[in-house]
Amino acid sequence: MNASVKIRKGVPALVGTYDGNLKLFEQCFQVSAHLGPESLEIEGEEPNIRRAQRMVEEYVTLVESGTRFENAEIEGFLRILSQDPSAGLKGLAEAGRPRSFGKKSIAPKGMNQRSYVDAMERNDMVFGIGPSGTGKTYLAVAMAVDALLTKEVSRIILARPAVEAGERLGYLPGTLQEKVNPYLRPLYDALYDVLDPDRVDRFIEKNIIEIAPIAFMRGRTLNDAFVILDEAQNTTTEQMKMFLTRLGFNSKAVITGDVTQIDLPTGRRSGLVEAIEVVGRVTGISMIFFTERDVVRHSLVQRIIRAYEEFDQVRAAKANGDQK
Repeated sequence: MNASVKIRKGVPALVGTYDGNLKLFEQCFQVSAHLGPESLEIEGEEPNIRRAQRMVEEYVTLVESGTRFENAEIEGFLRILSQDPSAGLKGLAEAGRPRSFGKKSIAPKGMNQRSYVDAMERNDMVFGIGPSGTGKTYLAVAMAVDALLTKEVSRIILARPAVEAGERLGYLPGTLQEKVNPYLRPLYDALYDVLDPDRVDRFIEKNIIEIAPIAFMRGRTLNDAFVILDEAQNTTTEQMKMFLTRLGFNSKAVITGDVTQIDLPTGRRSGLVEAIEVVGRVTGISMIFFTERDVVRHSLVQRIIRAYEEFDQVRAAKANGDQK
């Protein structure tokens, strides 16, 4: 069956760089698409064509009403539509509308990112768990900045375990702060991207924004604060319990991590892995799990993550076979 949809405006975003979005469109709806001067010819089975035609018609309507799309936005929406046949572009575009955070407007780029942002708005404690590149830390920092600027909280506290593969702080030169700063650099990067650098520096100087290793949280009660624990997979079970019980009045906590990237010494259990089991069903705590489909970096990163997952599965199956 064939169908033709008129399309005159906003073609670049729908087609994408080097026709990337058009190819994704074909994969998403399992159709063939051919772009003409003023129309998009679609071939395929009738149900697939109906879904594809609906998406293009909604796209044209939104563009004609003044909505502007970036190539990456369309790519993200197509990925969601491929996962959820009941979703529509109009609903996704409205739900994923840009939000202003400091100096930037940021729009969630997928279903899990939207769920994550919504969870941070609704809950006082949220876990964002999944591979790097899914926006876990960046969106948490953006939400923290928004809460600070709108005076929902009076300070931001960003923490990370000072643990990396094969490295120990004692062997690094400099003061304690100089030793831990490289481990905290991703948090600084996110802050500087969302807020003007001068403003970030002023906030840090006044302790309105505090960036520190998780060990600095011990013995404190964190009131009126938006607290983020990044790279939580590298906390010990004791550190995680200590952090989770620091939350004070009018505070939010966001815990991010990737359970496939644990750098703790052999034999030490990750505090994040244990926390998923222990507090995963506690009322008031939300857990958002990201996958390689949510990666918003180069599409090659998704394939690399998937390849490693498949490799680990094969290795685990082989190890189990050898033990029998």
